[in-house]
Amino acid sequence: MARPRAFTAGLVALAAAAGLTGAMTTGAQAADNPYERGPDPTTASIEAARGPYAVSQTTVSSLGATGFGGGTIYYPTTTADGTFGAVAISPGFTGTQSSIAWLGPRLASQGFVVFTIDTLTTLDQPDSRGRQLLAALDHLTQRSPVRGRIDSTRLGVMGHSMGGGGSLEAAKARPSLQAAIPLTGWNTDKTWPEVRTPTLVIGADGDSVAPVSSHSEPFYASLPASLDKAYLELNNATHFTPNSPDTTLAKYSVSWLKRFIDDDSRYEQFLCPVPRPSLTIEEYRGTCPHGS
Repeated sequence: MARPRAFTAGLVALAAAAGLTGAMTTGAQAADNPYERGPDPTTASIEAARGPYAVSQTTVSSLGATGFGGGTIYYPTTTADGTFGAVAISPGFTGTQSSIAWLGPRLASQGFVVFTIDTLTTLDQPDSRGRQLLAALDHLTQRSPVRGRIDSTRLGVMGHSMGGGGSLEAAKARPSLQAAIPLTGWNTDKTWPEVRTPTLVIGADGDSVAPVSSHSEPFYASLPASLDKAYLELNNATHFTPNSPDTTLAKYSVSWLKRFIDDDSRYEQFLCPVPRPSLTIEEYRGTCPHGS
């Protein structure tokens, strides 16, 4: 799914022949991927509560929203780095944007425009939430006051519970999306062979609302084998873990969004080889290396 890198390979080969490999590599990388944002990542930087960008926010009233219930846009304050990729995030059944609000500034501070939305009603089902996520992205890129800060070709979706099921619905409906991350997702549809968007499925070992055995695991297993995909099962976690700040969830979400929305291979190191079980990871599966 990664963008072609033949140009970089050619530059590096020519530099090697001239004995200038070290001098050329950094410039070649920059020329090859103009979407990289922020300094070189470290474990500490992707686990931090705030990334390198200062963040501002603006509210979208439900009266000014079409096809979804309004929400809050979080975005890097600077305009010096050009445009950013964007992510829309849906809450779950009976939830409002407040339940996933922590993700807004956390992800935006890493170099994304993030839209945490309210749904039309708190009882909306996953298929409706998927349509609303897409409507929110369209609002971001076409009508929002920050549309000039967004690269409309670099978009992703996330969601909790039924919003997670909605993120799969959105990815199915719009294959041009660059990343999808269902968080302890719930959906009556268990199979997603139509999805063409790189997808990180995040489940929780103690989820009794959407048990991983009947939701997250079959979601992941049904995604095409050729797809860039991963399954992260949080250890000692519940269905509602995504509703509060969680370092492990944020760390891998940031890495996934950076890797696929920004095509930033600097973040591959946190995804491949696949992380081992730990105090916070029950299980991790994935297709590595990505973009192959």
